[in-house]
Amino acid sequence: MSEPILQLQDVHPYYGHIHALKGIALEVNEGEIVTLLGANGAGKSTTLRAISGLLRPRQGEIKIAGRSVVGLPAHQIVYLGVSHAPEGRRIFLNLTVGENLALGAYLRRDRDGIAKDAERAYALFPVLAERRAQVAGTLSGGEQQMLAVGRALMSRPKLLLLDEPSLGLAPQVVERIFGVLRDVNRDGVALLLVEQNAHKALQLAHRAYVLETGAIAMSGTGKQLLAGPEVRKAYLGE
Repeated sequence: MSEPILQLQDVHPYYGHIHALKGIALEVNEGEIVTLLGANGAGKSTTLRAISGLLRPRQGEIKIAGRSVVGLPAHQIVYLGVSHAPEGRRIFLNLTVGENLALGAYLRRDRDGIAKDAERAYALFPVLAERRAQVAGTLSGGEQQMLAVGRALMSRPKLLLLDEPSLGLAPQVVERIFGVLRDVNRDGVALLLVEQNAHKALQLAHRAYVLETGAIAMSGTGKQLLAGPEVRKAYLGE
């Protein structure tokens, strides 16, 4: 049995007086794909922000590979092997594709390894290789999302957090991105995926959790939840 790369226990983050997550507990094992489902406002993005150090919970424990990260600054959590591709891409629109990828490796000093990983990103997303000198703000939405994923991989994460990677994208672009996520996972990277396309997310995931108003309402394997009537009704429109 593989060891947990991520463990959350009784986590309570707030936005001001708003109690965003009400004591959630979840884990992601090494090399595993886990998806978080839930309606808008359920707390999915908040969960990722708490893990990556962008939001400090008032109570609870978050561990990466057995080490507590509550209170650590975000860049130290990157050092521990966590990379976050946020919703809305958040790439640097005035920098080139190549410069964006380089910034994904800003904590690294192994120049040869960085160059090798940039070429790996270009191999995963060949359209980025064609546009490596192009300013990122001129890319299509799908190309920007590919760049966001490529940049997140440049820190060589053990755990990749992805927030709505398919949002607003054409079906063929979504297929490409999900294919890359499978490849990345086969290379040993664990994924925690927030995704509005519940059907694709559950097909990809080994396990899944369903969040409802800041609490975990359901969990199981991807196949179990895909077959369950509650999930089919609430998230698959059946």
